[in-house]
Amino acid sequence: MAIDITVNGEQRSLDADPATPLLWVLRDELKLTGTKFGCGAGQCGACTVHVNGAAVRSCAYPLSAAAGAEVRTIEGLAATPLARVQDAWVAAQVPQCGYCQPGMIMSVAGILAESPAATPAQVKARLTNICRCGTYDRIAQAIDTLFPAS
Repeated sequence: MAIDITVNGEQRSLDADPATPLLWVLRDELKLTGTKFGCGAGQCGACTVHVNGAAVRSCAYPLSAAAGAEVRTIEGLAATPLARVQDAWVAAQVPQCGYCQPGMIMSVAGILAESPAATPAQVKARLTNICRCGTYDRIAQAIDTLFPAS
């Protein structure tokens, strides 16, 4: 039985095991490799995507839970107003190895989508992704640039 989802604005009908983690459907079936595998337990955040606007850890999110949903990956973020998060990352030269950064960007974009009135401190406090390179200072700088000085 096919499962229908919309990915980055494109309707897709997938013939995959409903228990398959969304991460593997995105990477292996749809060839959207910006979403990364990190821990496989939903802890590190490298696999973060948006499902119906909410940030989810796709390594622990079954395809069946995404049935009928709108899924946005890092590849599709540029088509949204939240692309400003990507721009902030580039301006602050955040990535070192860059592996975790698509998930970081998607997490911050999800926080801002859910709480548009959040302050930089609130965004930083809610960000639970892990960066093995330790670029947290540059991540904080990028988040700060998302908020115009008042």
